[in-house]
Amino acid sequence: MEFPPVEAANEDGLLAVGGDLSMERLLLAYKNGIFPWFNDDSLILWWSPDPRMVLFPNKVKISKSMRKVLRDNPFELTQNTCFEKVMEHCGKVERSGQDGTWITPEMKSAYANLHKEGWAKSYEVWENGELVGGLYGVDLGHMFCGESMFSLRPNASKFAFIKMAQELERKGYGLIDCQVHTDHLESLGAELIPRKKFMGILRSKD
Repeated sequence: MEFPPVEAANEDGLLAVGGDLSMERLLLAYKNGIFPWFNDDSLILWWSPDPRMVLFPNKVKISKSMRKVLRDNPFELTQNTCFEKVMEHCGKVERSGQDGTWITPEMKSAYANLHKEGWAKSYEVWENGELVGGLYGVDLGHMFCGESMFSLRPNASKFAFIKMAQELERKGYGLIDCQVHTDHLESLGAELIPRKKFMGILRSKD
């Protein structure tokens, strides 16, 4: 059940192929800086990229326009009220460089199980009682491993992400793992750091 050391990953970050999405394997993966990401017609692929896209919660960027959104507060934010609906919406979001959905029924079931045991969490954004944005990920207690986000209204996912970052900063979390680079995450303050530095922060609570 053990994974190879993360240093064995190839230049794209691919570390291992196969296995299953049992709760034990998923938790072992996240606690060792590894995450699953694969197409719906693929074997399970396990990744540990170098460098790693992360956000230090105290470095979240809030643009002038987002400051106005936060001030006007047009949305309601909740946690863990409809985890599976958030996953379902995230599964419909196109991901750069990937055909088909990567949030397969198997993935939904696996993360729903993590959620039931308190490991996976969701943040939901509502507007007039309608779910319009959100995100979900795995909470390790000192690091939040973000998996995906969605937005059906302008700024809804940014609202969730910024509010989460502010909450995690208050709680003393060291890092939000964003996994891989996107322009959207970079605009929110996420940055690439060496995998070695990421692993040091991840293991700081061992």
